[in-house]
Amino acid sequence: MVEARPEGGYTDAFEITCCDCGDHPYLDYREVSPELQRVRGPYPIADGIAAYEKHLWRHHQPARATSMER
Repeated sequence: MVEARPEGGYTDAFEITCCDCGDHPYLDYREVSPELQRVRGPYPIADGIAAYEKHLWRHHQPARATSMER
């Protein structure tokens, strides 16, 4: 922030930090694996919200029954 206005960086971007995937909000983008970098983004705001919803959906799917459980 410079003179109460955002400047530089990701002022219009959205990032996903998913602790369930092993990410941590205190880690810098360069400190996480390439896989977590792909999850994080950055995304334009509308795309980021959609990516976040899709990512949450993946974590909340019931486990599929295996052929051994039938």
